[in-house]
Amino acid sequence: MVRALICLELILNSINLNLVTFSDLFDSRQLKGDIFAIFDIALVTAEDAIGLSILSYIHRNRKSTRIN
Repeated sequence: MVRALICLELILNSINLNLVTFSDLFDSRQLKGDIFAIFDIALVTAEDAIGLSILSYIHRNRKSTRIN
């Protein structure tokens, strides 16, 4: 389950990198992509906190974190 959370985090970080890059490439006068990337980073941080709390809850009850 930790591996799935890390993979999701890497995917969302690549999206943020693309947002910032293409925002700078196509419209350098406005910061829409940069602002959206910062907003997305805040959402990913909240998602990580919630995901890790769910993971600790599952581990406490099942004594395992397998998601098969």
